[in-house]
Amino acid sequence: MLLDKLNGHKIVLGSSSPRRHHFLKTMGIPFEARPSLVEEVYPEELQRAEISDYLAKLKADSLKESLKPNEILITSDTVVWHKGESLAKAENVTEAFKMLKKMNGDTHEVITSVCFTTIGTQRLENSITQVTFASMTDEEIRYYIENYQPFDKAGAYGIQEWIGLVGIKEIRGSYNNVVGLPTQLVYQTLKEMVT
Repeated sequence: MLLDKLNGHKIVLGSSSPRRHHFLKTMGIPFEARPSLVEEVYPEELQRAEISDYLAKLKADSLKESLKPNEILITSDTVVWHKGESLAKAENVTEAFKMLKKMNGDTHEVITSVCFTTIGTQRLENSITQVTFASMTDEEIRYYIENYQPFDKAGAYGIQEWIGLVGIKEIRGSYNNVVGLPTQLVYQTLKEMVT
């Protein structure tokens, strides 16, 4: 069991995301939240997992100085990738509508990179999930945005919300990855690190 192996180790979650907090709590992993305040800017030439890898590592590096010898820092970043473009968080209703309209009736990738950092080591892993939207009407897209305000989420949607119930036709890969953290990958990596 991971919990037995974690004895003597302290998990630090470098995130303020309520979804990531919920996942670790549900997995029974005790942790301290120590959010990274770094500006999430990356070089323009990066694509797909290169973006989330870069940002997950950037967050880790900003917190590395605060680590104690027994601590394992977990930082992560999620990218929604569609037709050669990264769809970040929407600033407003107009941007959210444009993003969802682009992905409507099509398949996109949700890529989450997770960086595991200790004083002496750093390990980077990522998970890719393919999500296919059904064809939704403009009215349905607007209803979702107005009622759920998905401005804190990459790609301007939360699969765990209304849109996931009515608008997702198919998903290939980890569902939890789309919510915000590939939990099985996190669990397995921690097991390997504390063995």
